[in-house]
Amino acid sequence: MPGEVPNEEGSPSLDHEPPAPGVAPDGDQASPVANEAGLVALGQQVDAANARSRRGGKGKHGAKTRHRGLKWGLGIAALVILVVAGSVAGYAWYLNNEVTRVSVKNLSTGPTKGVDAGTENILMVGSTSRCALKVQNPAYGLCSEGVTGVNSDVVMILHLNPTTPSVSVLSLPRDLFVPNARADGANKIDAALVEGPSQLVAAIEEDFGIPIQHYVELNFDSFANVVNALGGIKMYFPEPVYDAYSGLNIQTTGCIQLDGIQALQVVRARHLQYKGPGVTTTDPAYWPQEGQSDLARIRRDHEFLRVLAAAVDKRGLSDPATDLSLIGALAPQLTVDSGLSSSHMVNLVLDYHGVKVGKAPQLTVPVLVDQFGNYVYQGGNYGDIEFPDQPQDRSVVDQFLGVSADTDTMNGGPLPAPGSVTVSVLNGSGTTDQATETAAAFTQLGFKVVATGDSAPVGDESETVVTYAHKTATDEAAAQLVAQSITGSVILALGATSNGAQVTVTTGSNFAVVPPGSLPSATTRTTAPRAHATVTKGSTTSTLGSVAPTTTTTTQPASIANGTFSAPSKAIEALAPWDPRSCSASGGEGP
Repeated sequence: MPGEVPNEEGSPSLDHEPPAPGVAPDGDQASPVANEAGLVALGQQVDAANARSRRGGKGKHGAKTRHRGLKWGLGIAALVILVVAGSVAGYAWYLNNEVTRVSVKNLSTGPTKGVDAGTENILMVGSTSRCALKVQNPAYGLCSEGVTGVNSDVVMILHLNPTTPSVSVLSLPRDLFVPNARADGANKIDAALVEGPSQLVAAIEEDFGIPIQHYVELNFDSFANVVNALGGIKMYFPEPVYDAYSGLNIQTTGCIQLDGIQALQVVRARHLQYKGPGVTTTDPAYWPQEGQSDLARIRRDHEFLRVLAAAVDKRGLSDPATDLSLIGALAPQLTVDSGLSSSHMVNLVLDYHGVKVGKAPQLTVPVLVDQFGNYVYQGGNYGDIEFPDQPQDRSVVDQFLGVSADTDTMNGGPLPAPGSVTVSVLNGSGTTDQATETAAAFTQLGFKVVATGDSAPVGDESETVVTYAHKTATDEAAAQLVAQSITGSVILALGATSNGAQVTVTTGSNFAVVPPGSLPSATTRTTAPRAHATVTKGSTTSTLGSVAPTTTTTTQPASIANGTFSAPSKAIEALAPWDPRSCSASGGEGP
């Protein structure tokens, strides 16, 4: 609704309720898994018990339809709890009765063709619903004090490839502005979960072309309890750090033992201040504050995943007391989609328990961070936002999924030929003749352009949106091909197209039409072949006309050059000098 920022309900602003992203599941287990036949039988027994429970009524957790606030990422919980349950058959009853299953719509069957056939993507989020916690904790903020917001500040996706076997992790920055965040339109990606997990699944599939097969959710308590069940986590702090919002307050340097609450403060921190060289005051309120709060937290979360995976690997899960402690810490707060059966979870353990998750690729979708502070879209103020950046984003998604650029990421087959795709173009920026010139460029690429027109500008800065009419393999693949022909702030969307076209391109404030594959696959912009004609109106810049990549330029887009947006972030970002990291065996700074 214009004039509002509908990305959180019933809670203070995001800056005053910092979220708690977690880490992705760990497959690096040293559990003494008995034998595969026994584990599969155990999973089948648990599935049968689940079926009996469904036939007999609501069960311990009632109808299991409550919505929880969802924010951070996920810890190692999913695979840890399954390995433990598979190791000790006596825990099967506990697993069956404590794990909550919910209905999640929009889940995909996954790729059935090409090198990606049979792979699996698990969307992992964490609940920060204080109202859902059995015991309220002032350290998290209290439901009774109005901390009831529903967002997903960090979203992680785990990609599992059974052929290799291997895993990879992809994070989506919380402030990334996307067309289908809500059922009624655009917002930050973190706003989807106010409408439930089904909406977040839909947004990821429709806007990024990443098929999601399963959903796993944890909360604050389960994250802290996992760390405590492992006897704590050691991290090296090269500089003192402080975060007034998460509660993090480390005043010394060196290898420090963290309990569950302290570990939670580390992964939640996105207002970090640090005492670097030359800072003499001991008052952390006067220490320098890092920029890139959203991306910096993801960077630290990925490091924490690496440290936690190493801790699980070192501790192992062979001790019954540790096993039972982990089960008790995780199961009561673990929620999965109703289609994620116990037998399938056990099979995941069999396939991936030897994978070194700490060494798995951990990627983040590159973004352009706004430098103006408050993004106004259709009259509504959305605060700080981030825009996508092509071709970097597509390249990172392809790398994460392990496919080539000419692959339909939703089903693994090849993308269609341009001549089979009908396109309409709408001028969404108000730049004179932009739709006509863009349509001409698409025609030269071989697309069937059926019409041009105008669309009311949504703001001074806008994304170029590639909309496809139906959520089918044919239409989404067509949209992916069109999007690969455009650079700049470009993103997919499911929605109504114009003039009966299969795909509609609504032009934004910064884009260029180029032949697919003519740009290098890279995670940072270096040089880019551009078309020869440039049209500028205010802050709006587009490159149109001839599409032959005859020249190479290092000129940044106008929106970056004039300081409207930052340069694109990196898919893999090195730790900052103040970031906590692993400890060495001797207690020094680790690798």
